[in-house]
Amino acid sequence: MNFPIADVQSIPDTRLIPINRAGIRSIRHPVMIADKGNSVQHTIAMFNMYVDLPHNFKGVHMSRFVEILNSHENEISVESFESILRVMVEKLGTESGDIEMTFPYFVNKTAPVSRVKSLLDYEVTFIGEIKNGIYNFTLKVVVPVTSLCPCSKQVSTYGAHNQRSHMSISIRTNSFVRIRELIKMAEDQASCELYGLLKRADEKYVTEKAYDNPKFVEDVVRDVAALLNLDARIDAYVVESENFESIHNHSAYALIERNKRKD
Repeated sequence: MNFPIADVQSIPDTRLIPINRAGIRSIRHPVMIADKGNSVQHTIAMFNMYVDLPHNFKGVHMSRFVEILNSHENEISVESFESILRVMVEKLGTESGDIEMTFPYFVNKTAPVSRVKSLLDYEVTFIGEIKNGIYNFTLKVVVPVTSLCPCSKQVSTYGAHNQRSHMSISIRTNSFVRIRELIKMAEDQASCELYGLLKRADEKYVTEKAYDNPKFVEDVVRDVAALLNLDARIDAYVVESENFESIHNHSAYALIERNKRKD
């Protein structure tokens, strides 16, 4: 028998309180990420998807978020992200919305001495936001690196303690910036970069390179910020570094944030 089914989410709400964000979080979905040249990477992304909810609506149609993901299984790029977000806002009938997409991004790296190749993964996040029809996009990359303590090197008769660090760069731009550009920027300013696979000769190289290039957590964020300040494509940025200390049970941390448009 055919009979009407109540649409509870669409009924009026009498409390007259708008909701800033309503939607779904932590949904995994396969995606194809545009890579350099004409290639793509197949990976799994974690999505958070939200819209604003006017005061007069009881709820949002949660199933529509999943429908949108399933209808965009083609290649996703920085350029195409806006169109997905605008479809979401239109389908949900709201003025504002956000999508956060976090995924592992793999780079095939070559060891410095043996030249053996291996993959290293980086965490990348696309953050898209529409507020009253205006679109903003943030690209964030988390880059694992090595840092070596200048103080430890200075005060020790031999050796110096080092640690694995996570450098994070978030940017808003006025023109295209590649994911790999941000990765390279972070790795170049660290004491040494990481590799998925190293032979003994490579281990000697990276250990000595870090020893010759000691940096505090404050040094690395300042060095990256100096490069971002010179890049005319970048309108705003946040640079963070967290050093997972090897001689303490806590991390060292530093952050620099700048909106170049407002300077």
